[in-house]
Amino acid sequence: MFIHYSLLRKIFLRSCAVSLSFLLITNANAQTDTQFLSLDTAAKMTLQRHPQLHVFKWREQALDGQRLSADQAAAYELAIEAENILGTGDYSGLSAIEMTLALSSLIELGDKRAARTNIVDTSYAYVEAQRKAVSLDLLGEMTQVFITTLALQQKHQLAQDAADLANTTYQQIQNRVNKGATAKVDALRAKASMLNAQLVTAELSARLDSQKMLLASYMGQQQPTFEHVSGNLFAFNSVESFDSLYQRVEASPAIEMYASQERIREAEWQFAKSQSTADIRWQVGIKHTQPNGDNALMVGFSMPLFAGQRNRGNLQSANAAINEVSVEKAALLVALRTRLFQSYRSREQQVNAVKSLQQNIIPLLTESLTYTQQSYQKGRYRYADLVLAQQELLDARLSLIDAATSVLLNQAMIEQLTAQSLATH
Repeated sequence: MFIHYSLLRKIFLRSCAVSLSFLLITNANAQTDTQFLSLDTAAKMTLQRHPQLHVFKWREQALDGQRLSADQAAAYELAIEAENILGTGDYSGLSAIEMTLALSSLIELGDKRAARTNIVDTSYAYVEAQRKAVSLDLLGEMTQVFITTLALQQKHQLAQDAADLANTTYQQIQNRVNKGATAKVDALRAKASMLNAQLVTAELSARLDSQKMLLASYMGQQQPTFEHVSGNLFAFNSVESFDSLYQRVEASPAIEMYASQERIREAEWQFAKSQSTADIRWQVGIKHTQPNGDNALMVGFSMPLFAGQRNRGNLQSANAAINEVSVEKAALLVALRTRLFQSYRSREQQVNAVKSLQQNIIPLLTESLTYTQQSYQKGRYRYADLVLAQQELLDARLSLIDAATSVLLNQAMIEQLTAQSLATH
């Protein structure tokens, strides 16, 4: 009996490469085919449509309103005061009334107005840094979902090929059983393996559909408008040294956001400092005395005492807020450095695993399976030996997909942490 090897070769080729590039679609037909989604297209649609990025437009408009309010001078107050009314004796009725009409306001000292507006001005940079950081996080999350979808797509295809191989093996063993060359138990086990392979394919199909739905949600879609994602699981970009990558982390939007927050806290400290200078309240008005019909001009000034001493608590609080942001920034840098190192080392290890699987393990297992099949045909090996050889090769190819996926996921994490694409370096 002759067992076909075309399916084995097909599985091997599919596990080593995908026909389209990972970062961009590499052929013109795929670029115009809406059934295929590239990472580049997914990234653009995420930035355009994800609702989490739309809030920053309203935050900027809110800052516009806050700045308009902060830039206002002190308000004018109009006051009317009546004395000596509805009393007793000479003050009964309105005959002894004294009326005062006064206008008052505040003279702000210590550049309080400039300090207020400076807080809002520095907040614009913080909102922009937030927008960049959130955009980067969203792109990083979407990229990881894209890579996982691509890997599931590969595993699903591999499972389909494995199911085809299991079906072919079952048919061939059944023929041997019919000829009396093999025990019936082998056919029963082969049929069970075929049915199990179909279950695995169905399970991966469901997982793939769920993953595509998750990917579509990043692009603002309720249902996926694509059938497949296009990419190459083995398109690994070169990576610089760890120290070079960490230098880029220090200038990333996540750190820039803390730098902007530090500037806001410094502006708030300046505003708190301006409160140490007391403001002067002035009042000017006219006083009318009803009994003699006389009018008089009234002028008044007032200011709180010991403003600097009373404001020391606010200054201390503002200074503590600056130090708090500085410490949080330092703590974040430590966490980002650790995360970067983990991704960097994990990527290195998984790249070596991919090379070992491609160059050594899979070729050896392929050769072993060929020998096992030939020996099984001659009756020297049992069916269990054949199944074991097939499963070992299938597991190795699944491990190859997992290792390649890990490389790309770590590359995506490095790009997210450094805010720069590795493809440009």
